[in-house]
Amino acid sequence: MGEGCTAQGHQQRVRRCGAALRAYARRRPADGATVARMQVLLGSGVQAFSRDHFLPGHFTASAFVLSPDGGRLLLILHAKLGLWLQPGGHVEVGDSDLLAAARRELREEANVVDARLEGEGIFDVDIHTIPAGRSPRHLHFDVRFLFRARDERVVAASDALAVRWVALAEVAAQNSDASVMRAVRRLLPRPR
Repeated sequence: MGEGCTAQGHQQRVRRCGAALRAYARRRPADGATVARMQVLLGSGVQAFSRDHFLPGHFTASAFVLSPDGGRLLLILHAKLGLWLQPGGHVEVGDSDLLAAARRELREEANVVDARLEGEGIFDVDIHTIPAGRSPRHLHFDVRFLFRARDERVVAASDALAVRWVALAEVAAQNSDASVMRAVRRLLPRPR
């Protein structure tokens, strides 16, 4: 459960996460296999939200943030990975749920405190491998939320070496990863 997290708080977090994943799976059936893997981890009785749980891994939360006009995406230059990514990271004891964790990470990494949630809960899900380093090789079960910033003021902090707004059509030109591009494709206008 993590230091300071009660059994009741942990169960509430599990219930909220399960309900959010089920709602997302109904909206995005194509992501059903990924959601099913997340549900297995959630229901396994392990400490799925603890950054110290490595087999197979643990949940993380991310924030995809659109500019006020909706034309640009906020990216941070991740200090450890050297990639331009969305703000996000581990769930902490004080986070009531994954949405709260995503909001906290957004505040910590880009100093964005005033962003409104877009859509109906979860925006995207991804499971990716974290290579061995200080921790053994493991998986991040990343639950992603979409926000719209109320202004464009951002400041790099925490794990971010830099932060910037990038036009949606130009995200592919950044040193990013495939999961970011998959999410961005959902935001780009569809050709008619």
